[in-house]
Formats: sequence, structure tokens, C-alpha cells
Amino acid sequence: MKKNIIIGAVFGFLAVALGAFGAHALEDLLVKNGYEDIWETGVHYQMFHAVAIMVIGVLMSKNIIGNVKSLRVAGTAMLIGTILFSGSLYVMALTKITVLGAITPIGGVAFLVGWIAIVMSAKHIKE
Repeated sequence: MKKNIIIGAVFGFLAVALGAFGAHALEDLLVKNGYEDIWETGVHYQMFHAVAIMVIGVLMSKNIIGNVKSLRVAGTAMLIGTILFSGSLYVMALTKITVLGAITPIGGVAFLVGWIAIVMSAKHIKE
């Protein structure tokens, strides 16, 4: 509920800040290392899921979707997904430690779990 809206807003804020930071302060480093696209992918996925987490919070607070438990799973999965997926991409882009690329798909799976949990929750909407 409120927690999801706050987490989503913080992630959205950080996505904007990290996007600007990457485009300006880190531009030379990221371009030199060839990781500017990786950084941007992290920012994009973080922003998409920040909005999704906020929407989950709104749905929970307005009791629009019938199964709140599934929405809690969705919010948690997207939180974990953002940390693992985007976080691993940010660290990899800054450090060139490519083994971190093995963590990124785990975050992607967490995103998928979150989206599936939303579908499961939506099945309980009374029309």
C-alpha cells in the first residue's frame, strides 16, 4: 500500500538521478568502457518497475484488485528484481566485473514473477 507507493517513488527518483548521472558525470567512463547501453538498460528497467510498484500500491490502497496477497508478492518481487537486475547492471557498468551479468537474469526472473503475481491477483476482480 503506502510502502509500495513510497518505494516506487524512491526508485523513480533514483532512476532519473542515475540516468542523469550516467549521461553527464559518468559519460566518459561508460563510453570508454563500452557500458553506456548497459547503464541505460538498468535505468529503463528501474523506471518501468518503479511505476509498476507504485501502481501496485495504489491498487492495494483502493482495494481495486481482489487478491492483496498476490499484489504483495508482486511488489516484493519487483523490488528484488530492481535491486538485482538494475543494481547488477550499474555495478557491472562501473567496475567492468562481467561475472555480475550472472545476477542480472535472477532479477529478470523476479520481474516476471511480479508480473505473473499481478495477473493472478487480477483473476480475483469481481466484475
